[in-house]
Amino acid sequence: MRVTAGMVELLLWSNMNITSHVRVGTCSWKYDSWRGLIYPESGPLNYLGEYSRCYNTVEVDQWFWSLFAGNKVVLPRSDTVREYNESVPDTFVFGIKVPNSITLTHFYKKTSKEPLEQNPHFLSLDLLKRFLETIEPLGKMIGPLIFQFEYLNKKKMSGQAEFVELLADFFDDAPKGYTYCLEIRNPNYLNEIYFKLLREKKINPVFLHGYYMPSIFEVYKQYQDYVGEGCVIRLHGRHREEIEKETNKNWSRIVMPQDKDLRQLSAMLEDLESRGVPTFLFVNNHFEGSAPTTIVRIQEVLDS
Repeated sequence: MRVTAGMVELLLWSNMNITSHVRVGTCSWKYDSWRGLIYPESGPLNYLGEYSRCYNTVEVDQWFWSLFAGNKVVLPRSDTVREYNESVPDTFVFGIKVPNSITLTHFYKKTSKEPLEQNPHFLSLDLLKRFLETIEPLGKMIGPLIFQFEYLNKKKMSGQAEFVELLADFFDDAPKGYTYCLEIRNPNYLNEIYFKLLREKKINPVFLHGYYMPSIFEVYKQYQDYVGEGCVIRLHGRHREEIEKETNKNWSRIVMPQDKDLRQLSAMLEDLESRGVPTFLFVNNHFEGSAPTTIVRIQEVLDS
């Protein structure tokens, strides 16, 4: 195997936190275009096993997609959970997106003309408990459990007051001993009411960079006093279609550098570090074009 300069640079700080309180990893991991960056350039491999030589955390996205027509819910397969457990060291931590069968108020519609159909599993404690049972073999490697909610219009939710009340009741009764994290897609919900709820219920905020959401750096600056238990930062970027066209989904190089965002991110991470806030940073290929290379760039900005 020919080891590239990029691979050497990544392996030099293999399995280290980007700061003492911040773990860094990527959103998912199985990309053939990362060969020569963090994977061998040829031959068969255990993607997750090789990945864990470079990073000590990853975001598991695949179990989010769980809700299908006819009220069918698909939870993680036991053999997959066992494989993940056996592929990484005990110090590894999985950030796991909770199934959308729990977070969707209604089924996805194929066309805009279809009527909304309520999801009977929305905020189901029984389903959450079943999900936690399926991933139990991961044990102490279970890290932030991310509840990702889509944009909730008036047809799906009357307003923030109803949303907050539902969440308060749900998390009051949710199984204890887990790190629950909340991501919302309603920009107008990112206010004092929301952050007070998170603090009172000991839920960690998820700062989503991208889509139509406001600047995570401005939101954090305004509400940082409410962030103490921990937080998750997800770097998704705002140019998904453009980057996919530019890269043709070859995620081996930076195509749209976000230097300003990296400088602001560095300041945010340094503040979280100074306050001792446990933080998970998950980087998506769509942020700049290559998540592993972005992570090297983040480290360089912090070092400078």
